[in-house]
Amino acid sequence: MSLKDDTLVALQGTSNVAQFVSFGPGAPPEARHLVLRARQGDGAGLASESVEPLVKLVMDASASNSVNVRSFKPDRLSGNPFHYGLTDIDSAAQTVRQLARDGYYTIVNETIDVSDGGVSGVYQGGVIEFAPGDTPRAVEDAHHLTLPAEVGTRLLEAVYGFDIDFGPTAGRRIEFSVHPMRVGVQHSHVIIWETSRTDSAALSATIDWPNPFSHLIGDKVFGLLVADLFGWPVPSTKVFPRSLPPFSFGRRTGTSETWLRTAPRTRTPGQFTTIRGWVDPFSLLAQEDLTGEAIASVLAQEGVDAHYSGAAAPRTNQLGPAVEGVRGYGDRFMLGEHEPEHLPPVVESLVAETWRSLVKMLGPVSLEWAYDGNDIWVLQLHRAGGVSGDDVIYPGSPAHGWLQYKAGQPLDDLRELITQAQREDRGIEVHGRVGITSHVGDLLRGAGIPARRA
Repeated sequence: MSLKDDTLVALQGTSNVAQFVSFGPGAPPEARHLVLRARQGDGAGLASESVEPLVKLVMDASASNSVNVRSFKPDRLSGNPFHYGLTDIDSAAQTVRQLARDGYYTIVNETIDVSDGGVSGVYQGGVIEFAPGDTPRAVEDAHHLTLPAEVGTRLLEAVYGFDIDFGPTAGRRIEFSVHPMRVGVQHSHVIIWETSRTDSAALSATIDWPNPFSHLIGDKVFGLLVADLFGWPVPSTKVFPRSLPPFSFGRRTGTSETWLRTAPRTRTPGQFTTIRGWVDPFSLLAQEDLTGEAIASVLAQEGVDAHYSGAAAPRTNQLGPAVEGVRGYGDRFMLGEHEPEHLPPVVESLVAETWRSLVKMLGPVSLEWAYDGNDIWVLQLHRAGGVSGDDVIYPGSPAHGWLQYKAGQPLDDLRELITQAQREDRGIEVHGRVGITSHVGDLLRGAGIPARRA
């Protein structure tokens, strides 16, 4: 029977594994394998060495000068004691000895920082699951992202800028991690922690957000990446994240003009700045979000030569979308400062066609779009609920009447009214022909309170 550490030794010939030393059960624990970038051996060559010197070798080889102690039994390969980030050699050695006395095999591997901006997860059955800031055990709870394997791999490659290779995947469950800095025996970006045979059939996954990874790069960035990966026109975009090096995606629009857009970790319609033209993105981050908790990144996006711009969202009572927009740029329309205009039928048709193709692949979504005379460009893409009708923004009858909001007022005023309406069990009546697909409509639907246009 091949044990976990035997499997890692076999893997390190073709895959990148963390540097480690392993021990068998018993007192004293017997060294089984040593796999370092500069040195390798098996139990026969290590028999004369005690636990401390071997743990020291791994700790010294670790960029973080710390180790993890993993444990297993031949009849129980998962759910066993796991000790992360030990920095004291004697403490790590004592942990190995205690686990060995309890009948466990142990693997002492270099600690690879889970908070380095990378992700950890599992590849199995045509599905990939992962989360930032965690070990592969992240897939055991609800806080992770699940994607079709091909889509997930391409998404990771787009963000991190290097090829993602998990080796042979058919019939295997693979625990992995991806890191911005090179690590492991082969000094590369992808670590394989464990592989095992599986008889599970092909799994399925839907693309959903927000999720922990969209929080890392920004909800807006995640939606645009998804659109780009599936081939829809997304303007050339360079992303400046807080937690990762810059990365790029999208296609050239031909204008060579720049729009700066902030990307909050979770969607907050209209709250943060969009600028036509260039400013220092890091100054913008500092100015807009002093704590660093709200905004994940800044996007420098090539502008579209917009003949028309607007938004589209699903309707609750019709098959087609609600499509609204204005001539030229749509930033004032989205803020509720410009009422929707009549759109040429060809533009409305093209937007609806784009929306339907997105929904067919992703489920209910809303998008902000721009039309340059030839193509519909996707400027933002979000998960969305439906809009109810021409004047009903969110259905319902408030118990204590309506508060009044005038189109063109700052969105922060609307946020204050929403808080008051929720507290007093009231609705909000919007005066003026504000777009129901604008940020005004987004905020009211997101709040889930009765809302209508007067």
